[in-house]
Amino acid sequence: MNYSYGEKTETIVALATPQGVGAIAVIRLSGPDAIELANGVFFGKDLQKQDSHTIHFGTIRDGDQVVDEVLVSIFKAPKSFTKENVVEISTHGSSYIVNRVIKLLVRKGARPAKPGEFTLRAFLNGQFDLAQAEAVADLINSDSEVSHQAAMNQMRGGFSHEIKSLRDQLIHFASMIELELDFTEEDVEFASRDDLRILVEKLLRVIEQLISSFDLGNVIKNGVPTVIAGKPNAGKSTLLNALLNEEKAIVSEIAGTTRDFIEDEINIGGVIFRFIDTAGLRETTDTIEAIGVSRTQEKMRTASLILYLFDLGDTDMVEINRDINKLENLGVPFLKVANKVDKANPRFIKELSTLHPDTVFISAGQKENLDLLKDRIMELVNLDKFRTGNTVVTNIRHYDSLTRTRESLLDVLTGLDNEVTNDFVAMDIRRSLHYLGEITGEITTDDLLANIFSKFCVGK
Repeated sequence: MNYSYGEKTETIVALATPQGVGAIAVIRLSGPDAIELANGVFFGKDLQKQDSHTIHFGTIRDGDQVVDEVLVSIFKAPKSFTKENVVEISTHGSSYIVNRVIKLLVRKGARPAKPGEFTLRAFLNGQFDLAQAEAVADLINSDSEVSHQAAMNQMRGGFSHEIKSLRDQLIHFASMIELELDFTEEDVEFASRDDLRILVEKLLRVIEQLISSFDLGNVIKNGVPTVIAGKPNAGKSTLLNALLNEEKAIVSEIAGTTRDFIEDEINIGGVIFRFIDTAGLRETTDTIEAIGVSRTQEKMRTASLILYLFDLGDTDMVEINRDINKLENLGVPFLKVANKVDKANPRFIKELSTLHPDTVFISAGQKENLDLLKDRIMELVNLDKFRTGNTVVTNIRHYDSLTRTRESLLDVLTGLDNEVTNDFVAMDIRRSLHYLGEITGEITTDDLLANIFSKFCVGK
């Protein structure tokens, strides 16, 4: 997909609301001729004589035939999302009406918009930087409180301001070192090497924090993969059904009913958790069940959280301790969940509480203590950094650029340690600036823009 800057001279059109039948649909035009094109098919007021940010009732007509009664909103450049003339036509939500109006506008001179082209134009016209543009897509796709907050923070420039601050500080030193290259024969120093080292080390600390925040950011954006693991008949499927409030998984007293994993999402405390009900962990000669057990073990290794579920009436302390030891060696955060508390021996409950006081006692079948379980799950998901307003990296492209920036800055320090010449130090600094600039869009290519905006929906 080619996004050449010259295409901005064309007026583009697309449906801005989801495809399908609804109460209303919004068709968006953007470009120098947007108001003029809309005015050519609108019968009501003369749109070219109306003020910006006004709405007008009238009809869309194809020749003498009325297509629909509509509301037309006008946004004159530069006071619009794209900083171009923008018109939004609200029609009835018939697919026939929408297609006919768009075809009519194309016939009058508009061009169908490419995916993300409205947001691309906003970026190219300086409405916001590239990281903020990407946050628009994240905001549209946010399905929880924390993912919404993360997208809003990025769209408002929280992450961009931090990156720009780092880059500005580095640019100053880069310019001083570049200046020294013009005076190599005079042996002058415009940039103190000690000050440069202090700055690079400071930048590295900040970048390390941003890189380390990506694990949290990935959880915020994509949900927390949470595996429910344990022996067959421990109540894993019953627990999944209880948490989801629906019969998602087959529940049976026959051991090994779950052969593959079953996955669904639930919102707990504004965070999306992807719960995965897995095959029971045990030695088995059944080929199909063995495959399920193998997949369970793989899911456990890649999970962000494991709920170790065991039946209080069918598990002894030796077995519990052995399983806990295995989970600790796995290195994945886990929660001990004792099921069927309503049928358990009180003495065993007391013994277990003494040896493992962090155990959560529930009855999945009776839906007992599920709120306590949810509270403990939230405690294990560390959102403190996010809750306090710290910048969190949620985008893999940004993570990759930050990692490359770190490598380049480490090369700067290595160069200073080895007292390399200024041209090599300048080269490593320029490389750092390049990777930082890729995040906010100071450094772009057509391929980069195409890759980012092609993932957007057409009307955005």
